[in-house]
Amino acid sequence: MTTPARQAAPEVVTFGETMAALRARGPLKLGGDLGLSVAGAESNVAIGLARLGHRVRWAGRVGADELGELVLRTLRAEGVDTGHAVTDDAGRPTGLLLTEPRLGTLTRVSYYRSGSAGSAVTPDDVLRALDPGTRVLHLTGITPALGATAAEAVLTAARTAHATGVTVCLDVNHRSRLWSTDRARTVLRPILAHTDVLIASEDELPLVQEHPDAPEQEAAHGLLAAGVREVVVKRGARGATAFTADATTDRAARQVEAVDLVGAGDAFVAGYLSGLLQDADIPARLHRAVTTAAFAVATRGDWEGLPTRDELALLDAPDGTTVR
Repeated sequence: MTTPARQAAPEVVTFGETMAALRARGPLKLGGDLGLSVAGAESNVAIGLARLGHRVRWAGRVGADELGELVLRTLRAEGVDTGHAVTDDAGRPTGLLLTEPRLGTLTRVSYYRSGSAGSAVTPDDVLRALDPGTRVLHLTGITPALGATAAEAVLTAARTAHATGVTVCLDVNHRSRLWSTDRARTVLRPILAHTDVLIASEDELPLVQEHPDAPEQEAAHGLLAAGVREVVVKRGARGATAFTADATTDRAARQVEAVDLVGAGDAFVAGYLSGLLQDADIPARLHRAVTTAAFAVATRGDWEGLPTRDELALLDAPDGTTVR
């Protein structure tokens, strides 16, 4: 009898709430068709990394319901390891979100996640997923906003991973409907002691600064002095900037026709971490990040349009090119 080969450790482990997503084509109050998919910041990143050829594990919780099955089935179909995901046995449901287009690329999102399975993720759920050999733990500021056990899971995972040499990436990803800026700052700042790569949009950076009113460059260097290795600031259509102890690197956004901005930040993170995993330098990481973000904004859905590694060069082809 042959012994099955041991599966290689994931390069990236992430966790957080992934919800069923109902997407409207117009205002919800007018009715009409809804498309069903799944969405969640961390699982968007996981799918993006899997499409780029990386081994990724998602370790969140779903309800013991059909929507939970949809979440797990979708992630597995995209090549994400869900072997450590937990199906909640306490009757908590899988969360739900509804999106509706309002003006141009402005989209309104409504959440139904109170008391959801995803909000009950525990430290034990996550620690079991951190195999020796894991290179990156990816976290967002959404998960600790979901409740006390979720916040404990994030801090415990960051502390444990950092202590064992795993690179910890924190995307601030502030959701004002989940918590106040003061509460977010109180919970997120202790995680910084265990964070290697911090990613934030311009308006989110003050949430993790010691002095919220400090200018951006001063704030970034303060975070670097406190132990963060890389501070990456997302600027949307104006690109991004990465601060390290040695340099400040700017990168313009890729120019595409914007169709749907939802998920662009997660796509950016997936591209940046992909470059990190390939030991690319900072300019190359930013290039891949803005390229994957461009794919996201040029297509509808949170993750559906994300590229494979072979497709990254498509944005360099002349307009009107047909790939045969």
